Amino acid sequence: MPVSINQEHSSDEMKVAISAEGATLDAPVDPRFGRARYFLVVDTEAASVQTVDNAAGVNALQGAGPQTAQRLAALGVEAVLTGHVGPKAFDALRAGKIAIYQNVQGSVKEVLQQFQAGRLAPAAGPSVSGRW
Repeated sequence: MPVSINQEHSSDEMKVAISAEGATLDAPVDPRFGRARYFLVVDTEAASVQTVDNAAGVNALQGAGPQTAQRLAALGVEAVLTGHVGPKAFDALRAGKIAIYQNVQGSVKEVLQQFQAGRLAPAAGPSVSGRW
């Protein structure tokens, strides 16, 4: 799938992670960040999509959000598109210099297109007050 990104968000290479309920671009966005079943990581420069199984986050007894944020940072992700992000995950994403776009709905493909068109605004704070 060719992937282009709006210049407003671009850099030479950008990796965008989208929380997903399934492993395809047609899957719905998972409203949970840390306990999302999958992340689809789109590399806009290489026009590639990598499916990341987030079983560790799904099964974590605690700290799923921060642990997931660390995994995405290690993959070089620069932006996350998801439903809801709690305060600890929000802080961990910020510490990893990852832009957060939350309260998104629809399929992964639709949300990615909205992001590329510049129709999503970065979050100023967490969307939920605690574990979600």
